[in-house]
Amino acid sequence: METAGLIESFQEFKEFKDIDRETLMKILEDVFRNMIQKKYGSDRVAQIITFGALLSRAAIRDVGRVLQMPYSQVDRIAKLVPVEANKPVPISKALKDEPRLLEEKKSSETVSRMLDYSIKIEGLLRNASTHAAGIVIGDRPLEELVPLYQDPRSDMPATQFSMKWAEAAGLVKFDFLGLKTLTIIQNTINLLEAKGVFVKIDEIPLDDLKTYELYSKAQTMAVFQVESSGMRSALTQLKPNCLEDIIALVALYRPGPMENIPKFCRVKNNLQERELIHPSIDSILDETQGIIVYQEQVMEIARKMAGYTLGQADLLRRAMGKKIKKDMDAEKPRFMSGAIEKGVDKTLASRVWLLLERFANYGFNKSHAAAYALVSYQTGWLKANHPVEFMAAVMNNDLNSTDKLSLYKQEVDELKIPILPPSINRSDDVFSVACNDINYALGALKNVGAEAMRGLLQERVPNGYFKDIFDFASRIDLRRIGKRSLEMLISAGAFDDLMSNRKRLFISIERLVEFSSACLSDRVSGQDSLFGGKNDDLPLPELTRVEDWTKSEKLQRKA
Repeated sequence: METAGLIESFQEFKEFKDIDRETLMKILEDVFRNMIQKKYGSDRVAQIITFGALLSRAAIRDVGRVLQMPYSQVDRIAKLVPVEANKPVPISKALKDEPRLLEEKKSSETVSRMLDYSIKIEGLLRNASTHAAGIVIGDRPLEELVPLYQDPRSDMPATQFSMKWAEAAGLVKFDFLGLKTLTIIQNTINLLEAKGVFVKIDEIPLDDLKTYELYSKAQTMAVFQVESSGMRSALTQLKPNCLEDIIALVALYRPGPMENIPKFCRVKNNLQERELIHPSIDSILDETQGIIVYQEQVMEIARKMAGYTLGQADLLRRAMGKKIKKDMDAEKPRFMSGAIEKGVDKTLASRVWLLLERFANYGFNKSHAAAYALVSYQTGWLKANHPVEFMAAVMNNDLNSTDKLSLYKQEVDELKIPILPPSINRSDDVFSVACNDINYALGALKNVGAEAMRGLLQERVPNGYFKDIFDFASRIDLRRIGKRSLEMLISAGAFDDLMSNRKRLFISIERLVEFSSACLSDRVSGQDSLFGGKNDDLPLPELTRVEDWTKSEKLQRKA
């Protein structure tokens, strides 16, 4: 069963109704891990330990704190350390490259001492954690193979060896990764099906012009992998027109290969001439504009230029992918001799080897990038062709995050998609679609419980819309909704269809709750059966008559 389907199934249970999808995804990941433990034995399954290193900026801040230096001063000095490939450079390098940092060191003995101490502790490991998705499975109790560590935050043990050394010890790593984007895709499909539009996401065309136009214009908020400002900037340069372009960008947009993005884009759009390397390998690099991007390309280069077998090429790929310098150094003579035997000039062969060595610092396999790019394209296609349903599904996935909903609201406005205000009679507990409008979710309002809103729907859907505020109070147990939730619903205008005077409703909440309680007691006692179950014999409460809030007061209360 797909992850989206599992989440829907779990949310049928009362215990999971108020849990947001992201938390539920993590719960499911834990469930899968526990299933693996049961299948293979709890003593044969473990997570993989990871270590956090003390980088230059963090070292400066830690030492500055110990030396009791002013935070503002330490923070200013730490920010003078340049960042390369998303990581701060070593302090020793920063002192050579950044004159202002050197000046700070020379001008103050305290600062000089802080930087000297920071250099000594830089690179030390400061904390242990566990791999986000990886686990290892052994053919015998793991304590016979590797030392184990028990993270107090997890029931599952972890290896004391990091991933690289755990694999060297003979263990196989498996990734158990939950991807909330798959849930968004499935929810979009469900919303479309409710309108009679049926989409088979695995059969959508991969040459859709609207989708590539969306990418080229960088209108990619909520599109998987390409919604960051950096990715958007790269998309406007790239102007992708095929899936291969997106695959390459996913592989390139990481520390290291990122520096090749401008060149890739210029060559792709005929703004720069492509650099040819050698006839035997140029065709291998056609799809990536002459730049080595994928591990699979490395294997083909080794085969075509240096006569490697598939097995030997895979060993080279593995050495590069795992950044094993010893193995890389051992491969160089084989590559050089093989290339020379095939008639390649020694200088050119050496140049190609240097390119491969540089690639080893950020090697990425195409199969991984292709899978992510396909999911990205699917979300892009849904947004380009069915933006209303897609944005509703995106907002449902972050129903409890006010900050994210605010960002998505801006995107919806840019797409000129109307969002209808919350309404007791029209809105659901989640964001829903009516024609080409999005109905605001009652469950997305602050202090409004999603479970209470589902209870409201269970009454409204089979028995019809609420006629007025008294009909609502007689049919719904207002005590279960709660005073704070009622206040928020009134302030947000959710009851405007039933009574437009929000202030009158607001100050009359307690009377309505009492009336609702009396109606419920009447039904429970069985008296209502004599009168058709409508509580017609109960007197309606008198609501306080006051002037409504002004427009500015209404806006202030909605904020």
